[in-house]
Amino acid sequence: MTKDKNYSLKIAMVQSKLHWEDPEANRKMFSDKIEKIGESVDIIVLPEMFTTGFTMSPKNIGPKEGLITLDWMKEIAAAKDSAIIGSVVFQESGNYYNRLFFVRPNGDFDSYDKRHTFTLAGEDKEYTAGTKRVIVSYKGFLICPLICYDLRFPVWSRNTENFDVLLYTANWPTPRINAWDTLLKARAIENMAYCIGVNRIGEDEVGHKYPGHSSVYGPLGELIANSETEEIIVVEIIKNEINSIRDKFRFLNDRDEFKLFEA
Repeated sequence: MTKDKNYSLKIAMVQSKLHWEDPEANRKMFSDKIEKIGESVDIIVLPEMFTTGFTMSPKNIGPKEGLITLDWMKEIAAAKDSAIIGSVVFQESGNYYNRLFFVRPNGDFDSYDKRHTFTLAGEDKEYTAGTKRVIVSYKGFLICPLICYDLRFPVWSRNTENFDVLLYTANWPTPRINAWDTLLKARAIENMAYCIGVNRIGEDEVGHKYPGHSSVYGPLGELIANSETEEIIVVEIIKNEINSIRDKFRFLNDRDEFKLFEA
């Protein structure tokens, strides 16, 4: 890849309410929302557990729903000629995972299992934690997709692969939204990368409220986009902006060398 080619990505962030533990209703809802995206985009980003809400009762979800949703994502990606990303309840070999899929228009996909299960809600008791990060290569960008609580752990998010984009899908509640805003900005600054966070909005069936605040921060921590309403936010990010900033401020050259433990 040459630095002089001006790669860009147009990203649609779908900030939405969710139907509680109802994958079919959520797929229908997101199909309708995505159909209304009037411009061509490269990536469509959905919230964490976008077919169920942040349920701690994965046994309530049919065992084939994860695969059904993966097939749905492939159909959407092909129809919109856009990658689509989001996490779902996924059952495999007797275990449940909070599994994120990055699905390309040709049907190829990458998957990532949430590393930091949210102990405050008991997610660690219901879902098996992932052990490996995934770096996705797409249209000239390297993207590191992570999930919600992962945002609080800078070592797991550290830019050891020279990725261009950190991307978090989330169900991040109102009482701790200041942490969400602050940490998204911090992750952008310390990794000299675009940082994108897509949160849900509304209230779930167990009384948790979500304020949105889906946001995009630039490589120096500048706020590019932010929303607190139910809507689709479309932004464009530019590869050359990352290159020029990293050429001028070579902070990543001074980062500590380390290896993440992988079980």
